[in-house]
Amino acid sequence: MTETAAKQRTTARRLPGDLSKRAQIDRILRVDHAGEFGAQRIYQGQLAVLGRRPCGKTIRHMQQQEERHLAAFEKLMVERRARPTLLHPFWNIAGYALGAGTALMGEKAAMACTIAVEEVIDDHYRRQYESLGEDEAELKQTIETFRAEEAEHADIGRAHGGEDTVGYPVMRAAIAAGSRLAIWLSERV
Repeated sequence: MTETAAKQRTTARRLPGDLSKRAQIDRILRVDHAGEFGAQRIYQGQLAVLGRRPCGKTIRHMQQQEERHLAAFEKLMVERRARPTLLHPFWNIAGYALGAGTALMGEKAAMACTIAVEEVIDDHYRRQYESLGEDEAELKQTIETFRAEEAEHADIGRAHGGEDTVGYPVMRAAIAAGSRLAIWLSERV
């Protein structure tokens, strides 16, 4: 297929109201930056409560990965001239409160929070990866690498008894719904 034919085929699939490629990339970078910021704030809140317990080392490991993810998206936002979400101050408080609040309920509740959030992020990153073309191979690779680390965090949460938390199904559903709402809002605001 010639380059012109490939371009026409891609254009033919676009519908009125579809985002332009530039708008799609801007949205992806904005929401991923917000998500990684929120995730590292969740882990900071958990560490404030559980940092001196044996699980503190595990939480610190996950937080350090989130900080690396955040730094990568901060760099990409500057390079690609994407604007951050206007909700950044809210995610600062909400992320920390979610982390500290679940940690106050105990180590298993903190790990339940990790499972719920990271499962949503795993699905979110998978959909982003699938939506990007081969012309965004580097961004796709970044997303896929971070997705694997987020899935690892969910596995760590399971290994540390997160699913054994009292009320786990309700807690998981509420945190997952909040995470999906945060994604939706951060993409747009």
